[in-house]
Amino acid sequence: MIRAPLLVLLAAVLVMAVPVSGAVILTVNTSTSVANIGDTITLHGTVNGTPTIAVFLFVTGPDLDPRGVALDNLNIPAGRGMFTTAPVKLSDGTWTYVWDTSIILGPMKPGKYTVYVLDDPVDRQRFIKADYATADIEFLPSDKPVAETPFDPLLPVLALGVTGCMLGVVGWKKE
Repeated sequence: MIRAPLLVLLAAVLVMAVPVSGAVILTVNTSTSVANIGDTITLHGTVNGTPTIAVFLFVTGPDLDPRGVALDNLNIPAGRGMFTTAPVKLSDGTWTYVWDTSIILGPMKPGKYTVYVLDDPVDRQRFIKADYATADIEFLPSDKPVAETPFDPLLPVLALGVTGCMLGVVGWKKE
């Protein structure tokens, strides 16, 4: 008689101790929700429910591929081997990524950008499950002056022409 309630209690403890598959919870926070193009933004968050060593990040925004692109290369769609990753601390499930928008490849235009964080390397159009988090950042034009070319753009062409003439003279004198 005592065995049945004991077995039910043991089964209940086991069910509660085993994590439910697919119950991954991701979070993402940003150091700011409004920034200038060229600023550095810190992204951080948590991942619970899966023992992962990294999270995958991509961004969507004005004139970017709708599938999303890597944070450091706006030219290549996510899912084509290009993802930004952030390591996850296994001790507490936290992650951090510092996004320096002054050194990314590709043009960044002012507007609203959405950063996606996933536990699987898939693009926005291939979500198999809803285990992702997003954060929106409004980017304003850069507040830094546009870098000016330190010399006339025709100077390299002129230098090549002079070098070609000099090589022609040296070759002509050897004959």
